[in-house]
Amino acid sequence: MPSSLLWAVDVFGRVYSLSPTSQQWDLCKEAQLEIKRITATQQCCWAIACDHQIYLNVYASDVPIRYQEETYENQRWNPMDGFSDRLLPSDRWQWSDVTGLKHQPLDSFRLPSDNWEWEADWYVDENFGGEATEKAGWTYAIDFPASYTKDKKWNSCVRRRRWIRFRRYKARDTWAKVRPREVSSELPGSLPDPFSDISCGGWEITEEPMGLISLWAVTLQGKVWFREDIHHQNPEGSAWVEVQCPGEVVQISCGPGDLVWAVMWEGHLLVREGIGRDCPKGTSWAEVQSPSPEFGAIHVAVGVSVVWAVTKDRKVWFRRGINSHNPCGSGWISMVGEMVMIDVGVNDQVWGISSEDRAVYFRQGVTSSELSGKAWRALTSLRDGDRSSSRSSAGSLASAGCFFSNEVTVQSQGSVPGDMDMEPEGASGGNPDPQEQADASKRRIPKVTSDSFISELVSDREGQPEKHEGTVVAPIPEEEAETEQEVKVAPAVVLSRSPSGRPDHAWSNVDLEEAQGRLAVGCPASDTGDSCSLSSVATYNLDEPYGADDHPIWAWVNGGSCVVDSHSQLNWFNSGVSSAQSMSLSVSPAQTAAWRKQIFEQLSERSKREMENFRHYEQAVEQAVWVKKGTMQWWRDWKPYKWVDVHFALEQFCGTDGNKEGIIFIYYTFNDEKKYLHTFINEVTILVPVLSDSKHTFAIYTPERTKQRWPIRLAVATEQEMHDWLALLSVSCCDSRGIQGPPCKQAIWSVTCKGDIFVSEPTPSLEASPYPMPCDQMYWHQIGGHLRVIECNSLGVVWGIGYDHTAWVYTGGYGGGFFQGLASSTDNIYTQTDTKSVYIYENQRWNPVTGYTNRGLPTDRYMWSDASGLQECTKENTKLPSPQWAWVNDWTVDYNVSGGTDKEGWQYAADFPTSFHGSKTLKDFVRRRRWARKCKLTTTGPWKEVPPIPLSEITTLPCMAASRMEHVPLWAISSKGDVLCRLDVTVQAPAGTSWLHVGTDQPFKSICIGSAHQVWAIARDGSVFYRGSVSPQNPAGDCWYHIPSPPRQKLKQVSVGRTSVYAVDENGNLWFRQGLTPSYPQGSSWEHISTNVRKVSVGPLDQVWIIADKVQGSHSLSCGTVCRRLGVLPMEPKGLSWDYGIGGGWEHITVRGNSTEAPRISMPSMVGGPTPASGAPRGTPPVSIPDVMNGNAVRS
Repeated sequence: MPSSLLWAVDVFGRVYSLSPTSQQWDLCKEAQLEIKRITATQQCCWAIACDHQIYLNVYASDVPIRYQEETYENQRWNPMDGFSDRLLPSDRWQWSDVTGLKHQPLDSFRLPSDNWEWEADWYVDENFGGEATEKAGWTYAIDFPASYTKDKKWNSCVRRRRWIRFRRYKARDTWAKVRPREVSSELPGSLPDPFSDISCGGWEITEEPMGLISLWAVTLQGKVWFREDIHHQNPEGSAWVEVQCPGEVVQISCGPGDLVWAVMWEGHLLVREGIGRDCPKGTSWAEVQSPSPEFGAIHVAVGVSVVWAVTKDRKVWFRRGINSHNPCGSGWISMVGEMVMIDVGVNDQVWGISSEDRAVYFRQGVTSSELSGKAWRALTSLRDGDRSSSRSSAGSLASAGCFFSNEVTVQSQGSVPGDMDMEPEGASGGNPDPQEQADASKRRIPKVTSDSFISELVSDREGQPEKHEGTVVAPIPEEEAETEQEVKVAPAVVLSRSPSGRPDHAWSNVDLEEAQGRLAVGCPASDTGDSCSLSSVATYNLDEPYGADDHPIWAWVNGGSCVVDSHSQLNWFNSGVSSAQSMSLSVSPAQTAAWRKQIFEQLSERSKREMENFRHYEQAVEQAVWVKKGTMQWWRDWKPYKWVDVHFALEQFCGTDGNKEGIIFIYYTFNDEKKYLHTFINEVTILVPVLSDSKHTFAIYTPERTKQRWPIRLAVATEQEMHDWLALLSVSCCDSRGIQGPPCKQAIWSVTCKGDIFVSEPTPSLEASPYPMPCDQMYWHQIGGHLRVIECNSLGVVWGIGYDHTAWVYTGGYGGGFFQGLASSTDNIYTQTDTKSVYIYENQRWNPVTGYTNRGLPTDRYMWSDASGLQECTKENTKLPSPQWAWVNDWTVDYNVSGGTDKEGWQYAADFPTSFHGSKTLKDFVRRRRWARKCKLTTTGPWKEVPPIPLSEITTLPCMAASRMEHVPLWAISSKGDVLCRLDVTVQAPAGTSWLHVGTDQPFKSICIGSAHQVWAIARDGSVFYRGSVSPQNPAGDCWYHIPSPPRQKLKQVSVGRTSVYAVDENGNLWFRQGLTPSYPQGSSWEHISTNVRKVSVGPLDQVWIIADKVQGSHSLSCGTVCRRLGVLPMEPKGLSWDYGIGGGWEHITVRGNSTEAPRISMPSMVGGPTPASGAPRGTPPVSIPDVMNGNAVRS
């Protein structure tokens, strides 16, 4: 199921969903209930059925919902029995929780509801702090409570071990009833009354990884209830808590953040105040007057920073001035349109149901700068099962024969006969039994399931404007900006009066089934509609409530799980698929590729045949020189370093061999003397955009400047000019090297700290031994998109993960971003978004007079700083990572910090800088808290999203380019730490089809699969695991084997090649696993290789590449440098030394797709001199291996 869905309910209680990329409403066939109202998140949806009870539908996912139950077995040693369950009277329980205060025997655990099931029986956890314990899982201490160790000592008098059992939520993709039996102990009382309204939200109140959700409900008695403890591992919640209100409430709305508004029976509105992380249900209510003094409010909808309302006269209102500091807002603005109800989505997008035609409308033009939008537009999407294109709303309603609104429309004589008016086939000519006729008509009566009709009971009928006669068709115009009062325009077709001339009957609170039953018995079947005002209701058939051309009559809509914005491409407004599109759907991608290949071969053969007769002719056109000039600023290479105004020129020409060549000139003035720098375009190794606070800067690297870590830095006036120059220079560099089209399947991919993606085409000489090509001569060119992690293999399967944990798969295109025209492919380019958080720290020091203040010592860090404390970062001067980003929210306190925080987000320590903890002690004299602010980037590139599970790590099987495999093994770790295996990944369909969950006892953070299907993983506590029995026939393996970590180290990343396993610990040490054999793939021990390592990547040839920190350059140390291990041979898998490449500022690299082997060369003889590698570039002398000691990736 897609993670982004728009939900709607029709008047028959049927639930439909609509994806932003779909043109058809999908009927929720699992719903065997008649639903009244629905509210949704991206993980689940809640609903109220006709029995006024709440039901939960958790979307099906490849990752199960698992909850870990745990209890501890405690024992004490005595001289007679040794360790036994005979404890002292002052000791904790024999079976207890981790604190020892709660009695928890194994048989005391019960399933919360029938929607859960146990996965297996209880078992002992043999992992302790990332290390394996003895077989029984015991940990020892001197006494209760104390710090425990896995080793038994002479003074160990007590011991304990942890028992674990998992339970799984099984009610997925079905409506499970939430039993109302639980009432919070904080407010004991009677159970909640039958419910009438429901709304969920609040998932943006905190940054908790568990995904807390706030659920608010209103009962028929006007009481408000709050559901506690709803999160990912407990989707049902735990208990109901009543929230006291100053009056009776009829409707409530909860936004993704801290906005909660409610509508009272009298038409006034209530705003909940005091909502926060520690108090999600708030503290008090504030009253807001209705938008209209004559008509009270009947409906309200809130989003992140907007509030919309509907009054009894169906007018739509927008509340201005809403923010986190002022949830009540400042004033109302009347909007165009008349709606029955309205709803706001996660990005403040707005949907509504028109009061005239009961169609769903979408508010267009809603942006962060114009939250009220511009115009309403009806959704013309088809229903599931429609057999023809949809007609207009008026025609649909006329064919339906009924209009559910303020009046019950009388069926005219010319309307389509209802089911009761038509005699069934095969029926006898005699009179039917009146009782059978009554029963049949009763079965055809729909129940009125929308609570929007309840609003009619509280509306003022005398104040309802009288409808004009005739049919009025009027489009909805765009609203004037900065207007306080807008012109009232009907949003769609308005139904006319009945042909009989009599006014429509007002709606009354009646039982439709009972009334129609009497009518069916007492009235002849041939009576026309004007003889009974309710006869039109009986024309519906519950088995097929709408005709082929009819639109549903909607009663409720909810966009709580619909993620759209102003840039989203929506297919809701195209009611059908054109014939051309229908024809194209019948052509498979394989057929298209075959046709293209055939046409290309025919054209190439024709061109070769026609040009053969003119090969002896001389060149008629002279070689031309093309020059592009501009004005820039150049960062001078010598002291005093400063920006200098220069003239920049790019000269291009065609060489004698037909290849394009070029030269870059930089003209500057020094001591009144004109000088210039020049660089050949084929010497440029990379063009990199550079982060700068005040300038649009990019850098040009050459092999010599790569060694010095000192590139040519240039700055231009505008961002667009920088992108134009980068695109032009990149195309020129690719042309000089003959690089065209998408990267090859054996390419090396890398990502910078900015998220920019670079790729390098490897040559056979790159891995030639003993004289490989220096990696500072590699050429890197940019690919559009924005990622944090990227992984690939030699078959062309490339996956990436963004900063927001969204998974992306490579589509085979090239370009995107600022590359346009010939520098970018026309197809396989998609819009890509990414979201990240910017962090700053607030620091304070304690003094005896005022306590904690922002007045620190002269030697202290800045009171507002970055994580290191060396750079001042305040809320005002902290800027976006680059101009491509845009803020999406305000600064908030971040509670999701390592080490924990207190209720206000503070962490405490004895001094700066030391390790911080979440609780204050007597020795803590300083404290800090982290503030976070989210920003969003929108770009394009050859990447397609793989929803819906967010990922943190990904790995593919490294193999040779000639390998043939039906399915490519691909493993991943979700953002919650679940281990996943992707199914049906092929070269033709690299995205695969679904995820297979691999069970673990704890969350993981790193995983990698080797060429022989050996899977290694690292848990979040630093422990190492090996997955056994993984094969193409058994892609998920059988079980996990615990591998001891290096002494006193916690690993954070692992990479597996053909026969080698490397890992990086949290202190930047690189480790090599020794003793790996086919019969013993777990290895025997760890050997230290190097320091200052950030990431490691091992390829299919066992080549080792890393991202290193503190690499010495000509001017300073460089962080984030690409390095390669030299001397890696089958008999020397650890290698000998390091070769330094491009840097710094690199974050990630993967060589798992580079299976390009160097040609075999003969070793130099004992007499002759060294023979260079045959695959080495012409004119490139053999490169000697630097004299660097093993174990130091960085020169000191």
